[in-house]
Amino acid sequence: MLQRYRLGRKSASDTFERASENRGREETLNRFWTVLAAAVLALSVAQTAAALDVRTAVLRIDYPQLAPISRYDLVPEDAGFAGAQLGLEDNATTGQFLGHTFENETVTTTPEEADAAFDALLADGHTLIVVMANAEDLLRLADRAGDGVLVVNATAVDNGLRGDQCRANVLHVAPSNAMLADAVAQYAVWKKWPRWFLIHGSNPPDQALADAYRASATKFGAQITEEREFEDTGGSRRTDSGHVLVQRQLPVFTQEAEEHDIVVTADRSDVFAPYVPYHLWTPRPTMGSSGLRPVTFHASHEAWGATQFQRRFEELTGRYVREDDYQVWLSLRVIGEAVTRASTVDPAELRDYILGDAFELAAFKGVAVTFRPWNGQLRQPILLYDGRITVSVSPQDGFLHQTSPLDTIGIDQPESTCTAFN
Repeated sequence: MLQRYRLGRKSASDTFERASENRGREETLNRFWTVLAAAVLALSVAQTAAALDVRTAVLRIDYPQLAPISRYDLVPEDAGFAGAQLGLEDNATTGQFLGHTFENETVTTTPEEADAAFDALLADGHTLIVVMANAEDLLRLADRAGDGVLVVNATAVDNGLRGDQCRANVLHVAPSNAMLADAVAQYAVWKKWPRWFLIHGSNPPDQALADAYRASATKFGAQITEEREFEDTGGSRRTDSGHVLVQRQLPVFTQEAEEHDIVVTADRSDVFAPYVPYHLWTPRPTMGSSGLRPVTFHASHEAWGATQFQRRFEELTGRYVREDDYQVWLSLRVIGEAVTRASTVDPAELRDYILGDAFELAAFKGVAVTFRPWNGQLRQPILLYDGRITVSVSPQDGFLHQTSPLDTIGIDQPESTCTAFN
């Protein structure tokens, strides 16, 4: 059933109450500087800006799925939409100085009703749409939209979307599998851990991620000394005896592997990877889908002004931020920044500006993020997260590129098979 709603402000839970008056003053001061920076930006373009009504939409397709292995990974009802609310507030902060108004509509639907939900947005005049969907559905919706609509991919990671299946009307804020795998590979090589034992799942998304790790190993001179497939046999992954079975099975499963420095897990399906650390036959660091994981954002990230973002998100929602929240927030901020700078809501003009050299956006990652003009992919650092802290950030020092170090992770222009942006 199609649902439409706008998210309102919620009271924060007790978990996130301010610890002291000092923290409150710090929050007020941070907010002041944010507003001041927005005002300065607005005044710099006010001479050429006209008042605009900016309408965006976020469409989320909810797929049937098993409960995750860990309760920490349970998906909240407002997944992604909470980031949309914060992005809307941030866009409005800048827009108020220019007379711009921002409005966002959030829609959740099933895979079976996705086309109808998307068509309803188009019929309502929406031309700037953020989509949270898998690759197959994203491509179909983008083709339904046509050239007069700008679609922003907030969650799909498939390399093909940035390659031979790319669409000229789709920009990608979500990182690709190639970017995530390269981020891990660079750190492993920097640590002088070149020998990898790759364990991957049996489902197609797992296989696609494993392909990305194979390509990364070749790209950065690592060696996959052995591969093994962990078969998904279905059934519940959260039984009372689950950890007992895993404790017996995984050491045997990993026994007598060829000599290796690290174990790399490719498990998009969340079937086995969380169990791998501490259950290996030969103790080794684990990276990939468990252990040290490549992420766009996480709730303990505080560097480069991210503390302000975290506190505002927690105050708004009463929970910690997730990657999909951040990626939807960033998607709306890309649109908002482009509208402010280019003084237009025309999708084609916004797309051209976003892909141009003048566009950049602060994203709490130490460097401004920009887009690759050859496939519409957002360049961005990838955080390497161990479940508690940011252990490192890729690209790593020493990996050089003639255009941007950020282009050392992901599909570079000479490797690209995307022709839609030519």
